[in-house]
Amino acid sequence: MTALVIDEVSHRFGATVALNAVSLAVAKGEILCLVGPSGCGKSTLLRVAAGLEPLQVGRIALEGRVVAEAGKAELPPEARNVGFLFQDFALFPHLSVLENAAFGLHRLAPAERLPRARAALSRVGMEEMAQAYPHTLSGGQQQRVALARAMAPGPGLFFLDEPFSGIDARLRRRLLEDTWRLLKDSGSASVVVTHDPEEAMLLGDRVAVMRAGRVLQIGTPDAVYRRPESPFVAEFLGEVNKFRGTVGADGTVETALGAVPAPGFAAGTPAAVIIRQHGVTVSMAETAPGSSVPVVVSWVRPMGAASLILLRRRDAGAGDPPIYARVPGRLRLAEGALAYAGIDRDEVFVFPAETPKSA
Repeated sequence: MTALVIDEVSHRFGATVALNAVSLAVAKGEILCLVGPSGCGKSTLLRVAAGLEPLQVGRIALEGRVVAEAGKAELPPEARNVGFLFQDFALFPHLSVLENAAFGLHRLAPAERLPRARAALSRVGMEEMAQAYPHTLSGGQQQRVALARAMAPGPGLFFLDEPFSGIDARLRRRLLEDTWRLLKDSGSASVVVTHDPEEAMLLGDRVAVMRAGRVLQIGTPDAVYRRPESPFVAEFLGEVNKFRGTVGADGTVETALGAVPAPGFAAGTPAAVIIRQHGVTVSMAETAPGSSVPVVVSWVRPMGAASLILLRRRDAGAGDPPIYARVPGRLRLAEGALAYAGIDRDEVFVFPAETPKSA
């Protein structure tokens, strides 16, 4: 069953286009992550779908029921059976944890509210803090209480707007895993807004990459990552090297890392070549003739599980682009060392050269 349908939704704030003909659907039990840079429209889309912003253009249906359509009266937010987790959690400081969890249960009989709220707190592991107040809780605990409040009414759809942005990195991973389990156990559909690609790929069954009010690509995390449909998507989902060139008569594009095949491109076509940093290999000797290019190590930065290396071709001119390689472990290379750089072809993507208005 389809839990959410967003059909050709557009939205403006004055002269600013926040959403541009966005269409997508979310199935019951599915987690969809909206990911993109700040200002791309992902939070606006969530707010319009929830009824917190009036619909201007398009149509929105929840669980098979049209709740908003341009030119018609909208169903108010409180009648849409949606649980909303805000970025700042929006807990009431004068209410206890239990009272916060029960806040959205006003339609239930008084005898049902607190047991339902306690059950929601139990699901997120906060039942022992029921009598505490928000100011005494850590950021992670506050997030759990806000999630319990969203879950308590048993909504058919959850909207989560940057729910992990204020939480330290070490705790975030555990909360991501816990939240994924809770959302999946609920059986409801969920839409999660984040600016963090890794977070989106860890949490989402599908990922929708947004830019300038449009959905550029939507699919499973693996499909979007392995088969990006535009330079922006490839760059947004990981650190890359980007080169520009022209397709030659032999069907390749020359880059600082050597010639790259450009199947399907006509000779003379301007092209953008994206090579992920972890797709650049570094060795002290050439493994096979023509398989790598001679480079000079500019610097090496250990980064825990990987090392980031800045390289330049030995024959590079002043205007030639640098090459970045992200390799596993700690690579002991001195500044100025001579090495060879190659390419993992699975991490190379060729696109038509971008024009100023393209994605």
